[in-house]
Amino acid sequence: IERMYKYVIKETTGGLVTTFKGEKIDWEKDWPRIEYFEIFKKKTGIDLEEVNEKALANYAKKIGLKTDKLGKGRLIDMIYKKEVRPTLIQPCFLINPPVQLVPLAKKVLNNPKKAQRMQPIACGTELGNGYTELNDPLDQKERFEDQMKLRKAGDKEAQMIDNDFIEALEYGMPPTTGFGLSERFFSVLMDRPIRETVFQPPMKKSK
Repeated sequence: IERMYKYVIKETTGGLVTTFKGEKIDWEKDWPRIEYFEIFKKKTGIDLEEVNEKALANYAKKIGLKTDKLGKGRLIDMIYKKEVRPTLIQPCFLINPPVQLVPLAKKVLNNPKKAQRMQPIACGTELGNGYTELNDPLDQKERFEDQMKLRKAGDKEAQMIDNDFIEALEYGMPPTTGFGLSERFFSVLMDRPIRETVFQPPMKKSK
């Protein structure tokens, strides 16, 4: 993945150094692998191995976030996006986030609180997303049910249950992984707003 990004950057810009909001971005160095739990604790002081939902909600309120009707995963994600992600300017891979954030990914083998996901990040934003697909129907059903509880409580971004997918997993799915390239990537390379760099920018309907 790293080699692919570097190839695209060099072919697109002519080199492996770009500028984003006045700051030099060095894509050429080896991109470090950063553990989500470790960087989250470093930037917020919160240990995700131990923290409960109430403590997360209190922290979120302290930094000015609305916490109504949100579960633990969404609280973590909101805090991360405000306190952690903006500090990740140079290219890196963020790995092994809390399992609540990735309901379709397998758990890390030696720590079921973490999910097997990696995201290339630079300029304070995600530039892609990859993870090991969950192929255990019992685990998947349980996570869908947890997500549906959050939806019923008012979290509109929680995952909806997919009974057809669960049935398909019951028949069997081999070990699978996937990766997606973010449309933000070109926006970051060009140092332009994303609305100006997507092929079909969203437009308001004319009256």
